Amino acid sequence: RGWGIDLQDFLKHFPADSLRYALAVNLPESRDSDFYLKDFQARTNNELADILGNFVNRTLAFTEKTFKGAVPPVGPLGELDKDMLALLAGAPEKIGGLYERYKFREAVMESMNVARAANKYFNDSEPWKTAKSDRDRCGTTINISIQLARALAILMEPVIPFSSERIWKMLNLDGDVHKQSWDGASDLLVPDGHRLGKTEILFTKIEDT
Repeated sequence: RGWGIDLQDFLKHFPADSLRYALAVNLPESRDSDFYLKDFQARTNNELADILGNFVNRTLAFTEKTFKGAVPPVGPLGELDKDMLALLAGAPEKIGGLYERYKFREAVMESMNVARAANKYFNDSEPWKTAKSDRDRCGTTINISIQLARALAILMEPVIPFSSERIWKMLNLDGDVHKQSWDGASDLLVPDGHRLGKTEILFTKIEDT
């Protein structure tokens, strides 16, 4: 019927990663699918910006403000820490298994669920309070949050590769995010004292037009 959106024109206005993500989570795999700009806007704003981007930004900004941009050491683990690390430990196998079975939509949604859990972990740990009352506890929260940001860069790389590169750069990590071990995504490999790069906004929200 001549209804459609020209890809080249679309990419003049919006990042490729946001489109890749919106298409991936709207992919029914076994039938045709519709694309709506309102859904694209909601996915970008409510998930990429408010969940993934928010977690990465707040973690790195807090590290810069409270620990002068250096990764604090991890101390004794509390229940929140153990639960978060347990979820992370199982994520590569769970998400990778979905990709291997061509369940792309479910794989991307499970990856975003890790970011959702990371945000909840940050909120529930309340590092803005422990920074004043228990600095070691605060340091543990931030150390784990930085490990989570590294993990998310790898787990989200299949669908938002350019944004994963930016997370990797903000974390100031060596190597290429595209060549990292998938199974090693849950390893806690960012060392104590590691200096982070410059924090930037990962995703810009799309305003109503």
